[in-house]
Formats: sequence, C-alpha cells, structure tokens
Amino acid sequence: MTSTVVGVDLGGTNVRAAVVNREGALLSTLVQHPSRAQDGFQATLQQIVRTIREAIEAAGTSPAAVGMAVPGHIDAARGVVRWAPNFGEYRNGIFEVWRDVPLAAAVQAELNLPVVMGNDANLAALGEYYYGVGRGRARGLIMITLGTGIGGGVVLSHAQVQGGARWEGGILLVGLSGGGAELGHTVIDFAGPRCGCGVRGCIEAYAKRDAIIEMARESMQRNPQSLLYTLANGDPTQITPALVSQAAQQGDPVALAIWHEVGTYLGVAIANFINIFNPEIVAIGGQIAKAGAPLFDAIHATVRNYALPTLLEECQIVPAERLEDAGILGGAALAWQFVEAQA
Repeated sequence: MTSTVVGVDLGGTNVRAAVVNREGALLSTLVQHPSRAQDGFQATLQQIVRTIREAIEAAGTSPAAVGMAVPGHIDAARGVVRWAPNFGEYRNGIFEVWRDVPLAAAVQAELNLPVVMGNDANLAALGEYYYGVGRGRARGLIMITLGTGIGGGVVLSHAQVQGGARWEGGILLVGLSGGGAELGHTVIDFAGPRCGCGVRGCIEAYAKRDAIIEMARESMQRNPQSLLYTLANGDPTQITPALVSQAAQQGDPVALAIWHEVGTYLGVAIANFINIFNPEIVAIGGQIAKAGAPLFDAIHATVRNYALPTLLEECQIVPAERLEDAGILGGAALAWQFVEAQA
C-alpha cells in the first residue's frame, strides 16, 4: 500500500502543501505559493495544483490521496465549498465570494488523485489530535485557534459515545451540513460587543487579534508610564499581541492585565466546551497562544470557576504543539482516514 498522502492548507494569502507519511512526518520540503484568493476560482485552482505537484516532486513518491484544509463552510461529503468569504473575484466593482464551488472534484481532475477536504479549523484539530498533543489516542480533543478570528474543532473518540461505537482513533464532529464546531461564535455575553458574524457577545469578539490590539491600545493610552507604552514608542499603531507579550514577559502590569482579561473571557468559553463535550484535552493554538503563562494562568483560573468539577478532573488545557503545520497535518489525517476506509 502507498505509504504517503499529501496534506494541503489553503489560506487567503498562501496555499501550502507537503507529502506526509502515516506517522505525520513531512517527507518533502513544505511548498508554498500565493493562493490568489481574490483572482477568481481558476487562478486559485491552478495555484493549488501547482503547489501539490511541486510537493509530490520534492518527495519523489506517489501519494495515495490528497487531503485539503479549506477555510469557510465546507460540505466535505460532496467536496464543495458552500461559502468562503475570503475567496472570489471582483465583477463590476463587487466582490463575489465563493458559493457552492466544487473544489475537490476540480483538483482531482487536474491531479488524477482522490481528493478529500474539510474546514481548516476542524482539520487543524484533527491534525493536533493525531500528530500533536492528542497522540492519536486522547479520549476527545477540543482545539481553538486564536488569530484573526477564533477557529475551533471537536474530535470525538469512541470513549465519548454510548451505544456500541467501534471505530479506532478520532473522528471530527462537523454537524449536519459541515458547518458545525464554530466554537469562536460561542456567546459568552448576549449584551457584549458585536462580532463580525453580526451576533453580540461571541468569544471571537473578545479574544481575536484585533480585539486584543484594541484593548491594548486603550490600556496603553490610559497608562503612559507603562512599559507597553515605551515599547510602542507611544504609537498605538505599533501595538501587536507579540508586543503585549514582550511587555508581559518583563513584568509590565498593564500587559499582564490585558492577558488576564483575555484569558478570563476564553476561560468562560472553554468551561462551556468542557461541560458540553467532556474532552480529555483542550488544545489552544494560533500565534496568540504564544503569550504563554499570563494567558494560560487566567484561562485555568476561570475554568475552575465555571466547569463542572468532575468533568475538569481529567481534562488538560494545554498549548497546541503543531502551531505552524496543523492544517497540513489535518488534511493528511483526513486523507489517511479516506485511504484506510478504501482498503
């Protein structure tokens, strides 16, 4: 049996791909090209195909399948992108987004390889389950990814269901039409700030990148004596989550307070996830997770106040291990599931 698959991570800026073996090792140099997300379907398709072909050539193998992590609402059963707001093209000055695009079939026709795909945040969770902190045997894993927005994924194990389940490993919870596990849109305050989705009080409205930056700018301006103010040269436009982390690492009370507030919001949402799914692991990924202890200490303290204690006893809340390549590995994991189902 062929011992490799291709994992693909399609983003609004770049498309990345690598050949991956069953153990999750990347057998080729990771190949990356601009995704040309706003230049129309054909332009993006050609960039995807080009990237996959170069990854296969670099590895020198014949993969059995391709697994793609794709942003948006994905109907994995049909291989269709139902909706992807960052992909499309301008027509008469209006940006027309992808709706009901048969992406998997188009890539498959170009490569003559089976192609499976899923939502990028969901597949990041699957990649983390098999090749990160889940080690392929965790009794359930929830992953949230902190970045421009907040993505999420739920991986269930047979230990979490009742009624004779016999599968091995983990399976993704994707919902009726593939749009489930939108954990970033969990409402923690119905009277809170409006989220980009139009609803008030989503955790994404409190803890996404721009929300953290805005919080930091306001705090900096109220505290011109702070280290955060000094590091930003008094310029609010220089504020980034990384700069807040830099100040926090040096003990700046203003920066520490920012991460405490963000961690408190996240802790409320994570407690809800624990109460609903009862997972063994909650993994927190994305570049913002690199804030480390100041963020995680607040998360842990808040979760202890809101999660059911017996559910929290066996649950670990930890940083994700695959911060850079979870999407590629999730695509590969999905491809391996397909290959094994065909065997």
